[in-house]
Amino acid sequence: MVGVSRNQNDFSRKLFEAFCECGYDVAPVNPASTQIGNQRCHARVQDVPDVKSALLMTPPKSTESVVRDCAEAGIELVWMYRAVGSGTVSHPALDFCAARGIRVIEGYCPFMFLPDTGFPHNLHRFFLKLTGHYPA
Repeated sequence: MVGVSRNQNDFSRKLFEAFCECGYDVAPVNPASTQIGNQRCHARVQDVPDVKSALLMTPPKSTESVVRDCAEAGIELVWMYRAVGSGTVSHPALDFCAARGIRVIEGYCPFMFLPDTGFPHNLHRFFLKLTGHYPA
């Protein structure tokens, strides 16, 4: 997970903790930190061993640089987070990924896909399913 905050109250930190609680093997990436929670934090995605995918929680202006790092690390799947507004999604980053065959999940809040996340995530999931926009 690229862009995990050092701030325990930040959304990215809550999401990181939720993934860990669900049993996912999540490696935090933040160049400004050496540790997030009780885990070693990596400065760059290239420093994470055996990584095949990345969830980006970065500002859109950083996304293109981060997907270049992902390509260098051999990452095959990138999830560009979005809840409100553009989130992490960047059109130059999307173009870069497409040109290199990196699959992209464009948008969507990961909390929608985790079990027992409660309101408003369950409501968001319900409306996406109801309108036929929930991803397969």
